[in-house]
Amino acid sequence: MTDAFHDAEWLARTRQQGDVTAWLERMPYACRIGVSVESAEEGDGLLFRLAPREDNIGNVLLPALHGGVVSAFMETAATLDLMLAAREPRLPRVVDVSIDYLSTARVVPTLARCELLREGRRMANVRVWAWQSDEASPVATARLHFALAEVSAQDA
Repeated sequence: MTDAFHDAEWLARTRQQGDVTAWLERMPYACRIGVSVESAEEGDGLLFRLAPREDNIGNVLLPALHGGVVSAFMETAATLDLMLAAREPRLPRVVDVSIDYLSTARVVPTLARCELLREGRRMANVRVWAWQSDEASPVATARLHFALAEVSAQDA
């Protein structure tokens, strides 16, 4: 993430506005693989989207998305969702990721939703599931553990 994430004032302002898109714009890899975000229609949190891109193909014979792209998409979703859902502006750092690939991720729009399982003083746990045609049939699920760093004016 770029230095903008260490600007406490900018982070607090974009967080208060719920401007996750501003955060995504400062994440070159997320832009490269085609990650976007919107509010879920049901008003139930955020819905992350991975655009189908030829550059994201890992198996040209199927064709299927590369597992690393799917993993990066889910990690990005979990990080941004946690930044918005946390009690205060904090910068999550991934400590551990456990991902289960459940079926082939075809080169079609892929969606993801996150659930904050636990937020402590120093650690947080987030669950993510990604699907293509039916949310009840995910192509992958993940559980991520984050260390939470406070953002201070000194970081600016």
